[in-house]
Amino acid sequence: MKVNPVIKGRGAQQNSNNRFSEFSNEMRDDFLEFCRLEGEEVASNKTQYLPIYPKTIVNKVNSPDVGMAYSLNPYQGCEHGCIYCYARNSHEYWGYSAGLDFERKILIKKDAPSLLEEKLKSKRWKAATIVLSGNTDCYQPAEREFELTRACLEVFLKYKHPVGIITKNSLVLRDLDILTQLAKDHLIGVNVSVTSLSEATRRILEPRTASIKKRLETIRQLSEHQIPVKAMLAPIIPGINSHEILGLAKAVADNGALSFGYTVVRLNGAIGVLFEDWIRKTLPNKADKVLNQIKDCHGGTLNDSRFGVRSRGEGKIAQQIHEMIHLARRKYFKDAPVPPLNTTLHEQYKDGQLRLF
Repeated sequence: MKVNPVIKGRGAQQNSNNRFSEFSNEMRDDFLEFCRLEGEEVASNKTQYLPIYPKTIVNKVNSPDVGMAYSLNPYQGCEHGCIYCYARNSHEYWGYSAGLDFERKILIKKDAPSLLEEKLKSKRWKAATIVLSGNTDCYQPAEREFELTRACLEVFLKYKHPVGIITKNSLVLRDLDILTQLAKDHLIGVNVSVTSLSEATRRILEPRTASIKKRLETIRQLSEHQIPVKAMLAPIIPGINSHEILGLAKAVADNGALSFGYTVVRLNGAIGVLFEDWIRKTLPNKADKVLNQIKDCHGGTLNDSRFGVRSRGEGKIAQQIHEMIHLARRKYFKDAPVPPLNTTLHEQYKDGQLRLF
């Protein structure tokens, strides 16, 4: 049986079927395999940027497991290619696959800054932290070209509105000039994702992301500029990075992170199929062990949809992870809570300038 080579620089190794499409990918995959055997290059590994024009840009987040009320995603799809990413499933709503399409077909919301400004100027809008992005990384490679995240930050600054950032890309440091101005009024909080201290693990798990060294440097520079920064040690994957919890916590604390969050991996929707295909190709000797340990955290399956449980897991392995997290917090972090972002200024700046009356 012919085994296809690993696609370098990508997380997913295939396009999974789109559950919303009446046609599966089987016919397309058969055609591509035929072309490969004939020596034809029919599928490029190049990323495509596709403009889309939504009517709104700020999304209400209803999940009780996610620590945000509103999110804003300038991009759909993510070239970072993290194989475990829960956002992969959202690409199916656009008619694409959660697999390679998610990494290769990036949807660009060029109107994001103007839509955001329209939202913040609305008389009905009451200031609440809006998080960039919540779904896909707002500082993924596309941001170098389109600068939508920077433009949105300028809008937040203009209207003195609180904003949070979640990223694993050091490109966030490009916008220190805006971030420092937001920080003066307690309008910004940054979360930097760090999932491993091993570059070998990072390269296969998150192939097009910033190096671990750059991420820790990003935390340090943000902290030195008095910008509140937390770390996301997420997801914790049993058998891959679960043994690194204490080391990760110490590293982010040493570089100035105020606290950290975590989740236990769950492979919902198409991600289970993609992850299993990925791990059997990239870590074949560990595949069964890792998959079985993930299942142990979710009642014998790769996914758990129960609110309050799905992101933490349960069972012996999950309990061991929880205990290590608790120890890491006691050992490397103080109990002082991170202050909430400032929501009081926005009403005075709804016209983009200070209201005197």
